[in-house]
Amino acid sequence: MPVEACQLAGGYGDRPIVEAVNLSIQTGEWLSLLGANGSGKSTLLRLLSRILKPQGGSVILDGQDIQTQSPTTIARKLALLPQQQTLPEGLTVYQLVSLGRSPHQPWWKWDLDEDGRRKVNEALEWTEISHYRDRPVTDLSGGERQRAFLALALAQDPKILLLDEPTTFLDLHYQLQLLELLHRLNRQQKLSIVTVLHDINLAVRYSDRLALMRQGRLWGVGTPNEMLTPETIGAVFEIETQILNTPVGPQICPLSAIAPADNGQAKV
Repeated sequence: MPVEACQLAGGYGDRPIVEAVNLSIQTGEWLSLLGANGSGKSTLLRLLSRILKPQGGSVILDGQDIQTQSPTTIARKLALLPQQQTLPEGLTVYQLVSLGRSPHQPWWKWDLDEDGRRKVNEALEWTEISHYRDRPVTDLSGGERQRAFLALALAQDPKILLLDEPTTFLDLHYQLQLLELLHRLNRQQKLSIVTVLHDINLAVRYSDRLALMRQGRLWGVGTPNEMLTPETIGAVFEIETQILNTPVGPQICPLSAIAPADNGQAKV
């Protein structure tokens, strides 16, 4: 198991957002975190990536507590694509993506070696932005920028890729294009992927497993077929739904909002 959360708890300041989470990410799987706003999905992702320090429990990366590993060691294994990226001034796409090689370069060496150049070029090709390599990042559209930052993460050559709302601000065309790209990387490169998604139907369509969260706790973890029931979706999202069979698999049709449940106790 490349990443494992053990009784993980954490938040901001003294206020816990995530509590008692036990979750394993398998090698080569795509797991999506789903839940209503404020359920703790993005906080859990930050805990898994060591951006946040746990208030309780631990995150195990490659058999070791992530808190005992150096940032460089972690960056060679795990890459994070946050929901909002800081847009660098004056960098071309190639220069931006080259930053992904930093964990693999000695601090005193500025020029990429042959392997580094190959990884950057592969990342540009995978994300289909090689023709933008000399263009300033600031000149790219929203979808193009998202692919450029994904190429930056891929240039790290990680085994695990964490993405926080990667389809935010993208129209449907670019959402599907990005998720199809991730699907190819997941299947062909055996890249383990963890995504935070708002769109239940997209998560069901692309993920191997779903982890449903409610009020900072895991409600349930399982395959899309196991998790996609009117009862489960109603308990987690407080909506009435009908499950439809479609050419891309089961999808939900929201019907109406329902009254909140009396409590948010997890069923895991």
